[in-house]
Amino acid sequence: MSAANKKAICFYFQVHQPFRLKRYRFFDLGHDHYYYDDYSNESIMRKVAEKCYIPANDMILDLIQKHKGKFKVSFSLSGLAISQFRLYAPEVLASFRKLAETGMVEFLAETNSHSLVSLKSWSEFERQVTRHKEMLKEFLGVDPTSFRNTELIYSDQIGAWAADMGFKSILTEGAKHVLGWKSPNYLYCNSINPRIKVLLRNFVLSDDIAFRFSNRNWSEWPLTADKYASWINKLASKSELLNIFLDYETFGEHNWKETGIFEFLDFMPGAILKKTPFRFMTPSEVADTLQPVSAISIPYPISWADEERDITAWQGNELQVAALDKLYSLTSKVNKCEDPLIKKDWEYLQSSDHFYYMATKFFSDGVVHAYFNPYETPYDAFMNYMNILSDFELRLKKWFPDNPEQDQIFKLDSIIIEKDMMIDKQAEQIEKLMKKVGKLKPSVKLTRKKKADPREEEDYPKNLFRESSNKTTTNSLKSNKILTKKGTLSKSPRILKRSKKTE
Repeated sequence: MSAANKKAICFYFQVHQPFRLKRYRFFDLGHDHYYYDDYSNESIMRKVAEKCYIPANDMILDLIQKHKGKFKVSFSLSGLAISQFRLYAPEVLASFRKLAETGMVEFLAETNSHSLVSLKSWSEFERQVTRHKEMLKEFLGVDPTSFRNTELIYSDQIGAWAADMGFKSILTEGAKHVLGWKSPNYLYCNSINPRIKVLLRNFVLSDDIAFRFSNRNWSEWPLTADKYASWINKLASKSELLNIFLDYETFGEHNWKETGIFEFLDFMPGAILKKTPFRFMTPSEVADTLQPVSAISIPYPISWADEERDITAWQGNELQVAALDKLYSLTSKVNKCEDPLIKKDWEYLQSSDHFYYMATKFFSDGVVHAYFNPYETPYDAFMNYMNILSDFELRLKKWFPDNPEQDQIFKLDSIIIEKDMMIDKQAEQIEKLMKKVGKLKPSVKLTRKKKADPREEEDYPKNLFRESSNKTTTNSLKSNKILTKKGTLSKSPRILKRSKKTE
């Protein structure tokens, strides 16, 4: 592909379903350890599978075959969604595997629990991402090379973590407050580790499908594939990459079949290929094909949620902060626990949805939160979750009774794990640098230079200080040897110890 034709359009779909919690009252604590609403989980999964997942997957498979390698899309399936497919809709998982076998669909890694762990713990974040990669390998037969964090949450540090784990690209929101005058329609790279490429969502083109498609009051309604392609073509002269990121439930669930959403999906790839210079690519292909125009600096976390495009959808009030802090204060105990049921509950309780239901926002954002909220109020969501978390903590205490010494041990263990990971990371970097140094060969033989008179140097006083320091160090070492021979112990027992021979 020539430089002039390097124009890419990337379609990505999020697939996630949480394990919804049943109504859990204070008087259930200590007695009832099963927290989930099985009826709601199964009925919702079956409904969405029939309305969205199965027909949309069938249509995308037909489009891939129809366009013979020119139509490509990407998905991220949360670990919780995969678990629900296995329980309630195995045919959906089979259809995703068929898509994977075409080679035209890329599946992205994310946190296994669709959690907010990237805001709390690097070690737990890495553990969840590794677990999700294992699930994708086991159930879809793919090894992901691109990453998408929960709800597109991203910061410079999160991007650097993903780079350290070997991912070549990461997806996030093209938020106005971080872009400024820049356009989301180009490829960028992480400001800490430029190896990982950053794909920014074009929220206007994305929301035209996700939120405005079935709005009859919208000035552009109805949206057709040809109209959408014409908008994309207008951007061609000043764009290199268009990232259209959507919830997969947009097709058939949020926009019902009767709105014409499936007809739009059916005709949209052909219209784009025929009427625009853009070609469909997956995130990994984008990272391999295009060059980043610059680094993008995002010091504080952003997301694709709400008007603010930040993390206030999950951390915007005291209820949410308290619940999240309480949850992750149990991390060390859970990691040491060997009970598989506790491990499974830990996985399900981390889903970001539980904290989303606690949001106390108003206006348009409040309407969206209320639409997805199974509770009557955010306070009901908070009380229900905290009751369950309290029972979960009681179960942990049976394994690890509370006492100050034990709490201190858990805290120190967490610190040690973090430090060990830093040491391993630095050791890898040192090893890479040593290999590079070993490959370098001096082109000119080094000759021994005549020792310069230190008094002629500008930093002559510094040299005097260094010489005096060296003499002092030498004298102190000699005195330490004398003391050791006489049988006197030094202050550092690891270095100088009285030997049996001396005795």
